[in-house]
Amino acid sequence: MTTILVVDDEYLIADILGYALEDEGFMVVKASNGQKGLEVLERERPSLVITDFMMPVMDGLEFAKAVRALPVASQLPIILISGAQAHIGMQRSDLFDAVLEKPFNIDLVIAKARELLALS
Repeated sequence: MTTILVVDDEYLIADILGYALEDEGFMVVKASNGQKGLEVLERERPSLVITDFMMPVMDGLEFAKAVRALPVASQLPIILISGAQAHIGMQRSDLFDAVLEKPFNIDLVIAKARELLALS
């Protein structure tokens, strides 16, 4: 089963993404900030990451930089879902494989996840 890591400090959004992805047959693990996301990444070895931008402790940009620095995760597809900071993510194609704006369309998130997983 393909594992997806969802990193978001808003539990409701993490739960919505988690339930929708699980309904599509994915296993979902969650973390509430980038630092916890790195800990989960080491333990779970997901095939895809979906992250928010604005989070406490370590934001989405810092998290993506840390993921790209890990030899085992440097090619891991990362989707950024953000409101006001989406434009920053769009300028960082070296870090994010896709950037979706909040409020997001869950069908689009699932379609983008499937597309990136097929490419990796």
